[in-house]
Amino acid sequence: MSEHVVRPITYYGIFAILLVLTAVTAGVAFIDLGAMNTFVALTIAVVKATLVILYFMHVRYSSKLTWVFVGAGFFWFLILMAFLFADIITRGWLPPGVDWGGN
Repeated sequence: MSEHVVRPITYYGIFAILLVLTAVTAGVAFIDLGAMNTFVALTIAVVKATLVILYFMHVRYSSKLTWVFVGAGFFWFLILMAFLFADIITRGWLPPGVDWGGN
């Protein structure tokens, strides 16, 4: 079984990209984008997570079975996000003044 050897410059490059994306996330937090703030932050987070999974977890050079399990994990994540957003959307029926936060 031969293993793929990744040059250190690749890791340094990915690390630099992650640092830049972290700075972009922090910078976007100070810009009022309205409803797009959450979308932009989640998009940057997904890009960063994808880079970490592909390079630092060595999935990019792994077998097809590893790709299947990574895909299954993303599919499960999408299911969880669908339920989360469905819950958030259906909370609009609450009458004004109802505080479920305990305040």
